[in-house]
Amino acid sequence: MDTQDTSSSVLLFFDKQRFIFNAGEGLQRFCTEHKIKLSKIDHVFLSRVCSETAGGLPGLLLTLAGIGEEGLSVNVWGPSDLKLLVDAMKCFIPRAAMVHTRSFGPSSTPDLPTVLVDDEVVKISAITLEPPRSEESCSKSGEISVVYVCELAEIMGKFDLEKAKKVFGVRPGPKYSKLQCGESVRSDEKDITVYPSDVMGPSVPGPIVLLVDCPTESHVAQLLSAKSLERYCSGDGGKLVNCLIHLSPSSVTSSPTYQSWMERFHSAQHILAGHQRKNMEFPILKASSRIAARLNYLCPQFFPAPGFWPPQHVNNSILDSTLSDQDSNLGKSISAENLLKFTLRPYAHLGMDRSCIPPELTSSQVLDELLSEIPEIEEKTEEIKQLWNRPNDMTESNTVVPSCLENIRRDDMEIVLLGTGSSQPSKYRNVSAIYIDLFSKGSLLLDCGEGTLGQLKRRYGLDGADEAVRKLRCIWISHIHADHHAGLARILALRCKLLKGVTHEPAIVVGPRSLKHFLDAYQRLEELDMEFLDCRSTTKTSWASLEGSSNAESSLFSKGSPMQSVFKTPMTDLPCLKNLKKVLGEVGVEDLISFPVVHCPQAFGVVVKAAERLNSVGKRIPGWKMVYSGDTRPCPEIVEASQDATVLIHEATFEDDLIDEALAKNHSTTKEAIDMGSSAGVYRIVLTHFSQRYPKIPVIDESHMHNTCIAFDLMSINVADLQVLPEVLPYFKTLFKDEMIEEDGDDVAVDELKENAL
Repeated sequence: MDTQDTSSSVLLFFDKQRFIFNAGEGLQRFCTEHKIKLSKIDHVFLSRVCSETAGGLPGLLLTLAGIGEEGLSVNVWGPSDLKLLVDAMKCFIPRAAMVHTRSFGPSSTPDLPTVLVDDEVVKISAITLEPPRSEESCSKSGEISVVYVCELAEIMGKFDLEKAKKVFGVRPGPKYSKLQCGESVRSDEKDITVYPSDVMGPSVPGPIVLLVDCPTESHVAQLLSAKSLERYCSGDGGKLVNCLIHLSPSSVTSSPTYQSWMERFHSAQHILAGHQRKNMEFPILKASSRIAARLNYLCPQFFPAPGFWPPQHVNNSILDSTLSDQDSNLGKSISAENLLKFTLRPYAHLGMDRSCIPPELTSSQVLDELLSEIPEIEEKTEEIKQLWNRPNDMTESNTVVPSCLENIRRDDMEIVLLGTGSSQPSKYRNVSAIYIDLFSKGSLLLDCGEGTLGQLKRRYGLDGADEAVRKLRCIWISHIHADHHAGLARILALRCKLLKGVTHEPAIVVGPRSLKHFLDAYQRLEELDMEFLDCRSTTKTSWASLEGSSNAESSLFSKGSPMQSVFKTPMTDLPCLKNLKKVLGEVGVEDLISFPVVHCPQAFGVVVKAAERLNSVGKRIPGWKMVYSGDTRPCPEIVEASQDATVLIHEATFEDDLIDEALAKNHSTTKEAIDMGSSAGVYRIVLTHFSQRYPKIPVIDESHMHNTCIAFDLMSINVADLQVLPEVLPYFKTLFKDEMIEEDGDDVAVDELKENAL
């Protein structure tokens, strides 16, 4: 809830069953931090089929597939074309048979909700809200929302043993059980039939919870007219609602119409869990925010994101007025908090439970802890400042500064590492995403794992992230594994929304061909406004064919390269390739060239080469060259593609001692990654994609690190600062000197299972 990039999730759990409502991005990461086990999830319910509510579903299903027992099945429920979404995801989800899609439409009986689950514990029903379609546009299924009704079984009255024995003459034994189960019995001492009502106290209706997702004013009209909700409004027939959880945004819940509807449930506890209901300066991912704040204190030059946004960045004045002026009309209305509970059983404890709400964490607390634990950190911070205050020709490294960096402007290019972990999000590192900020010219994105939008908001703030998404021109995806693209639909959907009504061009997505199947299916659910290019169409050979070059058969790679044949495919993407060429020219990029790597089928790395440009003193200088490896084993293609690169961003999943694991899973060790860059004469190497077994800082051998640095989430490397980049590495080790290299056994096991499955 701190970054407004995802929907709230609600967990309904009993002794032997767990139901989760909505699985937005970041769900797994939040549950990992708070040790909430997702392994027992039986059902997933979506209140809408869109990236906001289902962005975390691929990762959740991957985890359940990896840790579940054989024969485990997960039921995914949602309106309309849910099957399109799940079927599309199956191209990158192993054990797809475990997922059972249960889509539904409006009830065949308007006066009754559609019953989805009905057992001895709970009955879960659905009421769909579909706004009227406008004549000029076709409705997408993502516009349909759902009200879920959860009704627990009634609580049987107390059995009156004395009455059964003395008044009705029923002796203790099996007949007592029959009476308690609702069966009539014959008296042992009298010639009468004894009915359950004779010896049982009155039953108490089971608690009822409503989850309401009403995303727009158009949906409110449908909510007001829903006949199947009337039985719950009045309390007739024992249908008294105990709790309403409002997933609707505050722009809806604060409207007089919606407030009037809420008052129909005057005896219920209302929990407002939509966007903008809570102060966003208090982060929900406290472990990663603590690290971000510490890094920001130590080296704000590379870590400008504070970890904690001050109130002026989150428009709390609007939120406060909404809460105080509107919500005060409802005496039992509260704003949701993370891990807030509403107890349904036992009945004696029915009501709110705040005991698990984590304490608020502030930046001042984190800095006080840091200064107490590492008193010398203040001195180290001053030393880092001096790296920027000395003459440019004074560096500890003897490496010659490339001509492309001579007096380069600070508004030329910045590399923002949004996610630096592998496989799945962890407490400390999100999964792969690299934002290439070209400032006024636009931006690129290399890989887009789950939670990328949330990371952009943590880096730039709420409004700044919107601008970062708005100016995205091209998104490049290295391969089909979910940790590299599961956040893509959320980014594209937001970009489409932000640019609605503004003249613009679709975003160009470059990725493996199997990704197109997912995106094509997904666009039937939610508008993405994008064009797709196969990575194979952006190889050097393909670009040469576009230009009509006489040496179209030439390659970025040596003849006889084991993967050279990948590129000899017919050109089918010519119009989009021409559009990409135009876009690259507009953002000052001369080349974007994909090349094959050794990981899974259709896995690629990429070269981004800038055009010549004017530096800060008006001199024309060569463009910089950046190379990103994607996931790979060391291979000749990387060395050839990285020749004389300004910066190489290379995966380093495993420490050097784990070479066997690196070989088995087609990843690289730290030393192997550095060797790739050194062999190619790369100026600076940035290591990323660390195994999540390294919670904060990976194991490194400093003897190899003279031109290398390790990446952290939200690290922002301005091209003008590449000269000092390796010199900050020892300071990171000081910051984390007391941190033990831990292994979370469960997480590592899941990591390994997922890697083996993909």
